[in-house]
Amino acid sequence: MAKTGSILLNLVDLAPQKTEDIIKFFDDTDKILQAQGPEFKSIASLDEKDIEKILQVRDSGSLEKELKLIEKEKINVIDIFDVDYPNILKEISRPPLVLYVKGNIAALNKFLFAVVGTRLPTLYGISMAEEFSYKLASLGITVVSGLARGIDTAAHKAALRNGETVAVLGSGLLNIYPRENIRLAGQICSQGALISEFPLGTPPLKENFPRRNRIVSGLSHGVLVVEAAAKSGALITARLAMEQNREVFALPGNADSPLSKGGHSLIKDGAKLVDSIEDIIEELNIDFKKEDGGQTINIDKDERIVFDTICSSGTYIEEIMRQTKLTPATINKIILGLQLKGLIKEAAPSRFIKTPVGRE
Repeated sequence: MAKTGSILLNLVDLAPQKTEDIIKFFDDTDKILQAQGPEFKSIASLDEKDIEKILQVRDSGSLEKELKLIEKEKINVIDIFDVDYPNILKEISRPPLVLYVKGNIAALNKFLFAVVGTRLPTLYGISMAEEFSYKLASLGITVVSGLARGIDTAAHKAALRNGETVAVLGSGLLNIYPRENIRLAGQICSQGALISEFPLGTPPLKENFPRRNRIVSGLSHGVLVVEAAAKSGALITARLAMEQNREVFALPGNADSPLSKGGHSLIKDGAKLVDSIEDIIEELNIDFKKEDGGQTINIDKDERIVFDTICSSGTYIEEIMRQTKLTPATINKIILGLQLKGLIKEAAPSRFIKTPVGRE
């Protein structure tokens, strides 16, 4: 649980450098709860208006109101000193002092990967966001996005079908935006987490979203931009990811599509062009590779069952389901695992054949 003094500082919302100076001066943020004006005046970066704002928020009842809401809504609040605070987020420049979390707080310390893009995607963009997010979730990777319309929404929904997802808000957790995603937000709470650095009732102000974007990239080991115009929030997230030394990936699109401009620009600037999940797995060096000794590759019982149903001319996934009686989610995970081990490949949409190394 965050220190009460940290929640107070978050409510005051001073410039990051001033907040850092206050924390360094007091050493323990809870000391702010009893500090008087002369003590604050010892901090060179604070002016009279800053000190007045701190004392006003502290003494106005705003803090008590926020604390009651936190308890009533069963929201976890962690600060940067908390053991549950994501270590990867501490690496970025000026990480958020406080995170409000609704859902599984442990999801924040798993292997996270961001999928972002335009609010007005094409059908291709939605399809790709769904495909990559579903496959990432199938591998146990937690998909991060911003709960916005379009690509973000598609990414969250696809990840929920077979794993966890984390949504980072540009508003308070009691002010879900966009409103049509309230139900989705509830699903995310039960299969991942909703998080925000903003006090609970904060509206979705325009200036909040770049701050939100730095958390999306900061939590993630990599960021995939699916579709984005030349000027978009997704590009802000990608640029922030580059500054934070995260891996950035982009899907190519039609040369004449405005929604390809952002991704193509990123690729020119060094982002990795991807057209399959394997590109991401390889670049991030995630250990889903072959467990081989020469040509022998270890596969488990269920993988063997699926592998044996695939004939030399190729087998459609519907036929694999019919023969194995395994659930669709299980089969999709196994198919992806067999692909990553180099045993099968997708010869046509939903039709799989054995690769040369996998042929018996």
